[in-house]
Amino acid sequence: MSQPKEPILDIAHLGNVELMTPKPEQSLWYFRELLGMEVVHQEGQSAYLRGYGDYATTTLKLTEAKAPGVGCVSWRTVSPQALERRVAAVQATGLGLGWKEDNFGRGRSFRFRDPEGHLMELYYEEQKFVAPPQLKSTLKNLPQKYMARGVGVRRIDHLALLCKDVPKNRRFVEEQLGFKLREQVLFDQGRTEIGSWLSVTPVHHEVAYVVDIKGGSGRLHHFSLWVDNREDVLRAADILAENGVFIEAGPSKHNNSQAFYLYSYEPGGNRIEIYSGSYLIFAPDWEPVTWNEQERGTGVYWGGALPESFIAYATPDVPATDASQATQEAMPAFPIY
Repeated sequence: MSQPKEPILDIAHLGNVELMTPKPEQSLWYFRELLGMEVVHQEGQSAYLRGYGDYATTTLKLTEAKAPGVGCVSWRTVSPQALERRVAAVQATGLGLGWKEDNFGRGRSFRFRDPEGHLMELYYEEQKFVAPPQLKSTLKNLPQKYMARGVGVRRIDHLALLCKDVPKNRRFVEEQLGFKLREQVLFDQGRTEIGSWLSVTPVHHEVAYVVDIKGGSGRLHHFSLWVDNREDVLRAADILAENGVFIEAGPSKHNNSQAFYLYSYEPGGNRIEIYSGSYLIFAPDWEPVTWNEQERGTGVYWGGALPESFIAYATPDVPATDASQATQEAMPAFPIY
């Protein structure tokens, strides 16, 4: 029996996600008033927010831009030494961009791009959140009191990124960053990798790479935030509907990840998922779960198929080309989740 490769354990978790928005005030309203996140800082064209259960000062950055999409995805390392090791590994691929020093709530970070072009960074030093009196919880082990405002999301959870070449991007985060493959979708008798879900923690996935059927580059499918139970997801549906927010899909249950979900568009145009109930993975020798076309079905465990927009729309949006239209028509049952 061959020995497994020694795992890379240098990345701690997803630390921060930057979302770009052409409607900064409306987007801020959505995350603060409807999702219940707390604004901790505003600077230049950006606002910094957090969920009540996030230990860091900030986990979401909203930045004004001409078009929606993902800005920088930040990964925290387990130590300063781990940071240097992962920087060296990324540098060896030629995808490194260099160090950035002026980060709110964090120390210096090393920026790079994945093979698809998504901007990412690695960092270790981080400012822990110290609640002011009005946000201090009576629970010593809770960073911030539960404010009961809107949905009341606890923490950031994951994001799904679109790409032209899923295997290339998957291998990059596996080999350079130490991500572990949890589930994947393979079509054409295993020859075509449609999507892969990966994490560095027991969380089912912190990043998913899924094929971009429009042939775009560096786009975001969705950003996800965690709530504690299914009832919270149902409550979120009521809150969003009452406030005129378009609900694209759900509430329902994924087959992949077993999670309960609700997808809506924040005012800037980015797809946001409210998420709960996914299973955790503790086995060090976990064997990735693989789905084919027939097993995959519509990608929904309960109810009907996901809408066409779930396949076709991502941010920033791009027009369909003749080639991408042909690809979409050739895979009418293609579900991202």
